[in-house]
Amino acid sequence: MTVNELKKLVTSGALDADFAARCGIDDGRIPAQRERAIRCADLFAEMYGEGEVSLLSVGGRSEISGNHTDHNHGRVIAASISLDVLAVAAKREDGVVRVKSEGFPEDVVDPAACTAPDSAKFFKSEAIIAGMQRAFLDAGYKIGGFDAATTSNVLKGSGLSSSAAFEVMIGNILNYLYNDGKVSNVEIAKMAQFAENKFFGKPCGLMDQTACAVGGFITIDFADPANPQIEKLDFDLSGAGYALCITDTGGNHADLNEDYASVPAEMKAVAAKLGKSVLRETTRGEVMQNIVMLRESCGDRAVLRALHFLAENERVAAQVDALKAGDIEGFFAGVLASGNSSFRYLQNVYTTKNVAEQGLSLALCMTEASGIAPAWRVHGGGFAGTIQAFVPAARASEYVQHMQSVFGDGSVYVLRVRPEGAIKLA
Repeated sequence: MTVNELKKLVTSGALDADFAARCGIDDGRIPAQRERAIRCADLFAEMYGEGEVSLLSVGGRSEISGNHTDHNHGRVIAASISLDVLAVAAKREDGVVRVKSEGFPEDVVDPAACTAPDSAKFFKSEAIIAGMQRAFLDAGYKIGGFDAATTSNVLKGSGLSSSAAFEVMIGNILNYLYNDGKVSNVEIAKMAQFAENKFFGKPCGLMDQTACAVGGFITIDFADPANPQIEKLDFDLSGAGYALCITDTGGNHADLNEDYASVPAEMKAVAAKLGKSVLRETTRGEVMQNIVMLRESCGDRAVLRALHFLAENERVAAQVDALKAGDIEGFFAGVLASGNSSFRYLQNVYTTKNVAEQGLSLALCMTEASGIAPAWRVHGGGFAGTIQAFVPAARASEYVQHMQSVFGDGSVYVLRVRPEGAIKLA
């Protein structure tokens, strides 16, 4: 369809059912989703004119449990969320890819860019595009040029994986424009990891990309990182009467690289002292039997972080069982235990470089004091940023008001778990 035909389709409400059932958007926010889709179509027309266009969507993601376990081959639970990247895209014949993301400069990628990684392009979005093309070719799929306009409400720097959603969107566009939608979303997630590792120059795991691509609740076991076991969990959070609330504390993320890097480094140092490469290869009993030696060689914090990993890995397995059984109280108990372990043992709720700033600690305290949420914990990597809380949907506005009284208007996002991942809407 043309851009104008797409806009008429959106305006008529013909896509509202998909926005709700596939993207997880509640009725009150569908008008805003329509407006975003139309704005994206207008941006496409402004940049690239009319054409035979498609409308596509990829959600952001939230880490649910398994805090800082993937890098030591552990287990995680994650979920796709009802914030998304929307794209209006159309084929072009010369092999060039042009992507205009709202609020950012246009990316223009020549067909030859996917031949091999270019270190001069590391940490640039055009490298992601080239890397996704290379991954598609290596897997035996078709690629080609396209124009795309995108708009995103997946917040940057919020732990909701805006970058992974963009990577998956590039794969989503290639999938539907050139491969008739035959590429599985799990494959697209693995390609996105390849693109980020090899072409973008950033080592990363597979959790973010998989959650964005697959949709719903998923669990991933990284025991064999080359062949992670991915399982989609049949659990409807909204149907159970709960919303996922993310509070942005406005913390300063500057100079936190050392804090983030210290977590896997200290865990792996403990594993190395026990003759292992990662903590997944050891046990709590082995750590406890060697605790005096480990304290002397690695330090107390490293030992505590190792014990967090070993308990968290088993906790994820128990939470998966609870979700499969529909035992939401058991699942919430695991969320609370995960949060307490992250605070006390993993110690990623505030940075020791600036102990005066403890927005995450305060947000967790405020959530507990509200008496509204049955479960809450630090969200994502920690040290600054966001917390998550599972809130009865009927009391979500009360929780928002309570938290915004401290962290300001617009600091709380009431989300649903998105049922589907990378999709074509029209």
